[in-house]
Amino acid sequence: MEKPVIFAVDDDASVLAAVARDLRRHYGANYDVMRAGSGAEAMEELKQLKLENRAVALIVADQRMPGMTGVELLHEALPLFPTAKRTLLTAYADTDAAIKAINEVKLDHYLLKPWDPPEERLYPVLDDLLDDWRAGYQPRFEGVRIVGHRWSADGHAIREFLVRNLIPYRWLDIETDAEATELRKLAGADEQPLPVVVLADGNALSRPSIPDLAAKIGLHTKPAAETYDLIVVGTGPAGLASAVYGASEGLRTVLVEREAPGGQAGTSSSIENYLGFPVGLSGADLTRRAVAQAKRFGAEILTPLEATKLETQDGYHRLTLSDGTVIASQALIVATGVSYRRIEAPGVERLTGAGLYYGAAITEALGIAGQDVAVVGGGNSAGQAALYLGRYAKSVTILIRGKSLVDSMSKYLVERIDEAPNVSVRPNAVIAELHGESALEAVSIKDVASGETEQLPLRAVFVFIGAAPRTDWLKGVLQLDEQGFVLAGPDLVHEPGRGPEGWTADRPPFFLETSIPGVFAAGDVRRRSTKRIASAVGEGAMAVSFVHQHLSGPPAGARPAGT
Repeated sequence: MEKPVIFAVDDDASVLAAVARDLRRHYGANYDVMRAGSGAEAMEELKQLKLENRAVALIVADQRMPGMTGVELLHEALPLFPTAKRTLLTAYADTDAAIKAINEVKLDHYLLKPWDPPEERLYPVLDDLLDDWRAGYQPRFEGVRIVGHRWSADGHAIREFLVRNLIPYRWLDIETDAEATELRKLAGADEQPLPVVVLADGNALSRPSIPDLAAKIGLHTKPAAETYDLIVVGTGPAGLASAVYGASEGLRTVLVEREAPGGQAGTSSSIENYLGFPVGLSGADLTRRAVAQAKRFGAEILTPLEATKLETQDGYHRLTLSDGTVIASQALIVATGVSYRRIEAPGVERLTGAGLYYGAAITEALGIAGQDVAVVGGGNSAGQAALYLGRYAKSVTILIRGKSLVDSMSKYLVERIDEAPNVSVRPNAVIAELHGESALEAVSIKDVASGETEQLPLRAVFVFIGAAPRTDWLKGVLQLDEQGFVLAGPDLVHEPGRGPEGWTADRPPFFLETSIPGVFAAGDVRRRSTKRIASAVGEGAMAVSFVHQHLSGPPAGARPAGT
């Protein structure tokens, strides 16, 4: 944490040097002492400190400065740092101005020049002021600040990206928070489109793309090498488990993630049936622990980068990323998981991110306090989200196409939903239309049994339906089933006693191996996988075991020249 600032201002260079020297000698261990040679220069520095979200504890200003007097400076600085203590350096003839300033700028004290010896005439006064400031000081948030509109889809996407990548941020609503307007003005972004993202160093980005934001906040967006022992695509539970076991066993491992670590599991508000956590844990907690573990063993995580193309030649797998970078390895694990299926109804495109959300959207929980919302879906993720959102919302309605939750949701969740006073289930229901221009205002619900439609005043809808595998980039490369899930091991299509078409290894495919030797599939992306976190973790670990067997066996092809 950066130290609070003591700011000294005087147009006399020798006096300013003496003030700064005495302040640093006595307070330098606990405060940063800064200085400026004029009121105008001081205001520019103070504005920059405000942008950087630094704390200013004390401003010591000379009264007789050309262009801007000390009193005028303190008056202009008051809105920027209202809690900072203010002291005026004066000559005997300026005492009237100092006394008048006590009321005008809430002056805390004035000191007569010279102040020698400081041990008697300077430090006792400032010690008292700083002790008083410390008593009421609350450390400021140090991180990313976002200025935007409550129902902005761009703002929602940025907040979701930051929270899922474990980056702390503070949200400032331009319509309700006075600080938002002030910060936007200080950043020089009055006319720039929202959202405006102010970084910890004070630099501001207007409506940044996710890749640009990732680079600015220091996420790892470029690979450190061209060739690795193991490439893992996807950082859900299966991918993170592969990275932990691969890196811990000496493989140079890199993970590629298109959005944020954790996958669908990372968005879960509560996981209560994961072995070893009897009171449950959130998806964010599980992700944080797994990412820290993988990094501890030396795994490299690239985000946000998407795998766009896979090519194999002479036993090496070349992976092209969304920024054009190409990395290669002799072993690759596909762990891209699945994504929630999109609903199809009028208003969906317009209101996605502005009231319609896919997944738990934990960042929106506080914003729905006291409002009526809906959850679409009958699986465990939908049930967990409904219970979590029920802590904040006035009511939560679970919309399901079927007749009950019993066939699709774990018994313990069904029982808890039955007991929740503000969570209800509406069977035979689908969304027919979303209403609202810039934000969701109401939803038309159709009863699939009777065909009747009813409009409900809902402010947010959270969707958890189906599971679409993220394998478009693998079509024509690996064997996929009709839904796009990856075929591996016994599911591969091939003649008895022979490998699948194009198979080049002198052995049959391993259990999790795809139609290309050395390329494995783990987790939800694999056909007929068990859609449970523990299963995905187990497959991620098992895949690494097969990777070792593949790397230690006869090569599937000759090593390419020059590698």
